[in-house]
Amino acid sequence: MHKTWGGRFQGDTDQRVEEFTESISFDRRLYAHDIAASMAHARMLAEVGLLTAEEAEAIVAALQTIRSEIETGQFAFRVELEDIHTHIERALIERLGDVGRKLHTGRSRNDQVATDMKLWTRDALDTIVGLVRDVQRALVEAAERHADLILPGYTHLQRAQPILASHYFLAYAEKLERDRTRLLDCRDRMDELPLGAAALAGTSLPIDRESVRKQLGFARIAANSLDASSDRDFLIEFVFALAMIGVHLSGWAEEWIVWSTVEFRFLDLPDAFCTGSSIMPHKKNPDVLELIRGKSARVVGDLHRLLVLVKGLPLAYNRDLQEDKQAVFDAFDTLAACLRMAASLIRAARFRPEALAERLEDGFLDATTLMEHLVLAGMPMRSAHEAVGKLVRKCEERGCRLTDLPPEEYDAIRPGLSPGVYHIVGVRNALRAFRSLGSTGPEQVAVQLRRWRERLDTDARM
Repeated sequence: MHKTWGGRFQGDTDQRVEEFTESISFDRRLYAHDIAASMAHARMLAEVGLLTAEEAEAIVAALQTIRSEIETGQFAFRVELEDIHTHIERALIERLGDVGRKLHTGRSRNDQVATDMKLWTRDALDTIVGLVRDVQRALVEAAERHADLILPGYTHLQRAQPILASHYFLAYAEKLERDRTRLLDCRDRMDELPLGAAALAGTSLPIDRESVRKQLGFARIAANSLDASSDRDFLIEFVFALAMIGVHLSGWAEEWIVWSTVEFRFLDLPDAFCTGSSIMPHKKNPDVLELIRGKSARVVGDLHRLLVLVKGLPLAYNRDLQEDKQAVFDAFDTLAACLRMAASLIRAARFRPEALAERLEDGFLDATTLMEHLVLAGMPMRSAHEAVGKLVRKCEERGCRLTDLPPEEYDAIRPGLSPGVYHIVGVRNALRAFRSLGSTGPEQVAVQLRRWRERLDTDARM
C-alpha cells in the first residue's frame, strides 16, 4: 500500500505490510487488459472534455510503450507498488507528469480491476471454448476411426449392454457440448461494462460509459454501480464451468486408466503419454491420465475457494477480492492444460479389437435385448425380466452363454420362441436390435455422427 495516492497518510508503509498486501506477483498478467481499458478511458475523457485531445493521445502513446516494455521484459516490477494498476499508472506519471495524473479521473481501482477481470475472463472463455471444441473434434475423429468396434457398456462397473465405440466417444462429445454452451452462457451474462461505477456510487463527473462500452466491445453497461464494483459472480460461474469440464475429463480419464490395465486390455496408450517405474522395469504407467484426474480436483478446489471467499462479503468492494485472481488463474491454466493433453491423447490412443473380441460375449450383454424380444412377443415386461433372469442363472450354472442354450429351454418359456431367438441373442445381434432415437444402434449412431460432423464442419468454415 504505497503512499503514491495517500495524502491522508504520514510516514512509510511497513515493509511487512507491503509484502503482505502485494498482488503484482500474480496480477501482472492483467497488464494488457488494464492498458486496453485505460486507453479507452483516456479517449472517453477527451471526448467529454476532461482531457484535451493532445493529452489523450500522449497517454495512449505512453501506455502503448509501457505495454511493449512489459511484453519484452524491460519493465521493472516492484513489490512496493502493490498491483498492476499502480505500476502502470506510476510509469505513466513518470513519463508524462501531471498529464499522467489525469488518467484516473472518473474511475476507481474498484471498477478498474472489475473491468480488467472481465476483459481477461472474456478472452479466457474464448480460449477454453476453442480447446473444448478441439477435444470434441478428437472424439468425433475417434468415433469415425472405430466406427465398427463394439464395446461392453457398463453400469455399476458391471457389464450391462453392448455399445458401439462411436456411441461411447460421442457421449463425451455431448457432455462437452453442455460445457461449451455453459461457457457461452457465462460469456453472455458477464458481457457488461463495470467501468464508470467508480468506487461504488458512480461519479459526479460527466463521463460517457457508452463510449467506453463500444471501445471495449461489451454488449451492455452494468446497471448498478454498487453491484458492478463488487460483482464476482462471473468469475465463480466461469470456474464452475471449468470445474464441470474437469469432472467430465476426470471420469473419462478413470475409464481409460482402468481399460489400459492387463485385467481389461481394452486400450493401448501410446508410450509418449506414459511413464515407467523407478524400480519396476516392466511398468507402463498412465501418468497423463492420472494427472488429468488429479488436476480436476484443483479446479474444483478453486471453485470452492471462490465461493468461500465471497460468501460473507458486504457491498461494495472489499480487499478480500484481491484473493480471487489466483484461484481463477489457476483454474484456467490447469483446465486448459488438461484439455490440450486430452485432445492429443484421444488422437494417439488405440483400442485393442482382438482383446475386446475375446471376451465380448461374456457377461450376458444380450440379456436385456432378449427380454425386450419376449415383450414384443406379448409377454409382460416383468414376466419377461424374470424368465430371462432364470435363463442367465442356468447359463451361469452350466458355464455357457445364452447362444448356447438349446431350443427347448426357450420354448419352455414361450412355445414357438426358439426359431427366431437365435437372431436376437449374441452381442452383435443385440446391438443391431437397438432402434430408439439416440440409442447405440448402428443407424442411430450414424445419425449422431453425421450431425456432429456437420456441426464441426460448420465451425471450421466460420
